[in-house]
Amino acid sequence: MIIAVDGMGGDNSPSEVVKGCVDAINEYDVNIIITGTEDKIRDEVKKYNFNKDKIEIVDAKEIITNNEHPVMAIKRKKESSLYKAIKLVKDGKADGVISAGSTGALMAGATFIIGRIKGIDRVALSPIMPGKNAPFMISDSGANVDCKPQYLLQFALMGKIYFESILGVKNPSIGLVNIGSEEEKGNELTKTVHKMLKETDFNFVGNVEPRDVSNGDVNVLVCDGFVGNTLLKMYEGVASNIFKMLKAEIMSSTKAKLGGLLLKDVFNDFKKKFDYTEYGGSPFLGAKGIVIKAHGSSNAKAFKNAIKQTKICYENGIIDKISKELERASSIKNNDEQE
Repeated sequence: MIIAVDGMGGDNSPSEVVKGCVDAINEYDVNIIITGTEDKIRDEVKKYNFNKDKIEIVDAKEIITNNEHPVMAIKRKKESSLYKAIKLVKDGKADGVISAGSTGALMAGATFIIGRIKGIDRVALSPIMPGKNAPFMISDSGANVDCKPQYLLQFALMGKIYFESILGVKNPSIGLVNIGSEEEKGNELTKTVHKMLKETDFNFVGNVEPRDVSNGDVNVLVCDGFVGNTLLKMYEGVASNIFKMLKAEIMSSTKAKLGGLLLKDVFNDFKKKFDYTEYGGSPFLGAKGIVIKAHGSSNAKAFKNAIKQTKICYENGIIDKISKELERASSIKNNDEQE
């Protein structure tokens, strides 16, 4: 397969982008097209010994920054590394795209250039998060701040297919993020969505309160992008502060340092569970191509794992599976209406 990678997106581009691509080529045997400033990318490529036939560089003279209006930027900057990477998927020259750049611009490109799967109203940013008992997905985590009930129903369906196909979880559980576990709790959106999810054949377990999210007992957590993004950033912030506080306590005395040394392996394993680089990136589910958003501060390991994630999505036919499931759901609905 061929993967397009935005070589200028993120805080550590292009050096970490190129290193991650080289590591992925050596480990997963994929072909990669890197878009960006050709001279800079070529200088990075020269540092490594690998099969250079596996990498192609597409020169791009512009960069889309996080400060620009996403839709305007993707429309106007057609010489940007992000636009050219997305266009490669649209033109069928690449099977998926990865960027650590502007989330909004990547979403705009996924929606307006690549396009949505037939029957999907909105693409959803759906990261996999580490939980106490198991990883879980938040869908949507920021792509759609204002949502209609059918959007959340589609997020649930796509999350279900992703968990079944990519993570190998049979009949994954679906939960609705809400302020209480009782069915009557929430606003008009959550009350309506709750009723709709109860009528599906999904493994819907009801409302999930924010305090229970981190348990990881529910595979797919559905919510609008406002709630999802707030949940995501709160989760990341708390995890970061826990590590900082723990480190400060360990360094506070000789006795604590000795204890920390004895528990070093435990702390390393614990930290690894919360390491975003292990997951690679977050898929934009609902696009007609595989679109992966890598973290803005991604290092080579994160890019390598984002490429691995893209390859798994491709090999498991995630786009076709979502399309077929939507057709099946539409057929069932039409039959029910006729009866």
